[in-house]
Amino acid sequence: MTTFSDQTDGTRTAAAERLSMFVDAVIAIALTLLALELPVPTGDTTDAMLRSASAHSSEYLAFGLGFVVIAAHWRAHHEIFRHVHSLSNRLVSLTLVWLFMQVLMPFATRVITAEGALPPRFSLYAIVQVLASASFALIIREIRREHLHRTEDPPREFAQSLVRSICLATVFALSVPVVFLTGSTLAYLCWLAAPIVLAVASRVRRRAVKSPRTA
Repeated sequence: MTTFSDQTDGTRTAAAERLSMFVDAVIAIALTLLALELPVPTGDTTDAMLRSASAHSSEYLAFGLGFVVIAAHWRAHHEIFRHVHSLSNRLVSLTLVWLFMQVLMPFATRVITAEGALPPRFSLYAIVQVLASASFALIIREIRREHLHRTEDPPREFAQSLVRSICLATVFALSVPVVFLTGSTLAYLCWLAAPIVLAVASRVRRRAVKSPRTA
């Protein structure tokens, strides 16, 4: 069985580029799935159409939320993979897991904006985000461990993206027990705290890098 380690440098680079193109295609499909679910406002008058659009406000909100989140995941992946020059079997498997979460995200987004019991709807979306962020953290770890990047030393973006992924996975994971304990929308406060957690983690990481190393 041929592995990526058996390939030439040119073949490895081509394989990495093909995987990136495949990721772009799947993300485009996921975004298309979001748009396909958008309801079309109806009505014979302007007021009727506005009322119809207002009645479907949750669906439009879900589309906006889903687009922003999936685009953010894709952008993070794009920033990392532009430094990748070769693949490993594990990296391909982790990428497929990450892509599965992206394809599942439109469904999870529609579920969280639908009516019904909040804890299970909230938890489904949070778990998808946990798995997406965790799998991306493992992708970065695999690239660094197997030296699949172009430069001799890992680029600065690797450490930044790894910290961001771990923080997001932690925040979303903690929100699941919170929603079951409170049973209210207070659990959303965990998500709103994510930017603060990311800012603190980034500052701590920068200070650790700047501080002199002691023997």
